[in-house]
Amino acid sequence: MTQDAVPSSYGSNRLRKRHWQPDRLLLNSMAILLAVLALWPLIGLIREALQGFINGSASLGVDGPQQIQGTLTLLIGTSLLGGLLGTANGWLLANCRFPGRRALRVAQLLPLATPAYLLSAILIDLGSRNAVRIHGMGWGILIMALTTYPYVFLLSTESFSICGRRQLEACRSLGVGPWNSFRRIALPMALPAIGAGIALMGMEVVNELGAVALLAIPSLSAGIVETWQMEGNPAGAIGLAMIALIIVMSLVGYERRLRRRSRRWTEGVAGGDSPAWQLHGVRALCAQCLALIPPTITLGVPLLWAILNLDQLEQGIDPDLIPLTERSLGLGLAAASLAVVAGLILAIAKRWSSTRWMGNLSFMAGIGYAIPGAVMAIALMPFNGAPWNLAWILLLLWGYSDRFLAVAKGGLDAAFERLSPSLDEAATGLGCQWQEVLRRVHLPLLKGPLAVGALLVFVDTVKELPLTFVLRPFDFDTLSVRLYQYAADERMAESILPALIIIALGLIASLALVPGLDQGERKKPPLSKEPLT
Repeated sequence: MTQDAVPSSYGSNRLRKRHWQPDRLLLNSMAILLAVLALWPLIGLIREALQGFINGSASLGVDGPQQIQGTLTLLIGTSLLGGLLGTANGWLLANCRFPGRRALRVAQLLPLATPAYLLSAILIDLGSRNAVRIHGMGWGILIMALTTYPYVFLLSTESFSICGRRQLEACRSLGVGPWNSFRRIALPMALPAIGAGIALMGMEVVNELGAVALLAIPSLSAGIVETWQMEGNPAGAIGLAMIALIIVMSLVGYERRLRRRSRRWTEGVAGGDSPAWQLHGVRALCAQCLALIPPTITLGVPLLWAILNLDQLEQGIDPDLIPLTERSLGLGLAAASLAVVAGLILAIAKRWSSTRWMGNLSFMAGIGYAIPGAVMAIALMPFNGAPWNLAWILLLLWGYSDRFLAVAKGGLDAAFERLSPSLDEAATGLGCQWQEVLRRVHLPLLKGPLAVGALLVFVDTVKELPLTFVLRPFDFDTLSVRLYQYAADERMAESILPALIIIALGLIASLALVPGLDQGERKKPPLSKEPLT
């Protein structure tokens, strides 16, 4: 999930006067059309829910209350454990020095490569071999925390890296040790960023389908699919979808507010980079273990499982693997192309517009990333019938591009904010329209964000399970769907190759985030000679 910046206010008077010229009118019209397409399914779902409430047909299904309780329990437990892991590793790897720190810092991104449903299936298989039952809420909390805590790590380590050096050194001059400095200064300053990361974790928890189904945890995402497809109760599915939507929208509002607070807290008060402390002996060993265990479980266990099952690799070679891979890659490439183009248009429209409504519209268009895949699928279902009769492939691409639009757009928004407005003003002063400025100025400078955004959308599409599982026709499976089906049927030998392909693609996407993680490393001050006490 990425944050939309506050609407730009740097446009010159001349740019504002040209806001409604024909070329700008075309750009604004395209942005409005994209926003309408992004919000249309959600608006339709809300309308259906309101009509059901008015008609008295609204329902949560037989197991609805239990599924709501299960989702909230999983959400709270994952937030506590994942928040603790992400915050602890964020502080240690940003402000302490110990052997292997650089490699362990990069390793914190590796859990993003393994989907929660894949890790659940592998642990269930390994547990069955060793008479250990992997089942229930406790395991669900552990697995979801291990696969989502990097969200907290990424935001908290950034906040800890820019924590004010002068404030911490003032505490130390007053006799306050490093740990008390962390508790009294660094942690309060990082709380908004930590809370935003926990909100992102919560969105992933609400979206999860495969892991909760394999672990037999009642949840809203699984309940939506069961109520719609198995029980034939659309009213109940829509009711559960609305509950999930309310939870997620609360998380979105909470996350956005905390990001704003985080931005204000670090403006003008940092006073330099934060000091770094050297760890030795037992402290260094504990820090290494804390940073190593989560990546080892999330990536090391699947790789170990694949090695243990190499003798069954030939049994897992399925003639359908090639078409499955081709479908997944094809959908990923198409969704990435659509999302990047749409994100670019929205980012350009926001840059060339000085009005608040365009910034708000751009933010609303990217809100689909926060919507659970099962909810998005239910919202798109009506378009498969009269009067639209859209093909299922179009619905899938619509759902993917809508859901992952924010992934592509967020990096572009951040990149545009780093480009000086004088570039646009100079180009327009020479008579260039926005199309020419985009082609000759912006695109050459945005190759990196465009490539990273496309890669992340591609991998997210390949890994996406709930949306694909609900919208696909019965004769059209992808790698994620087939892997989930194999795991549910306990056919783990056949799932080895699909699992390795998904992990490999996830690793590529995770490593694409490394340059942004290491930006602060070049600015770190020399190590503090004061030992940790």
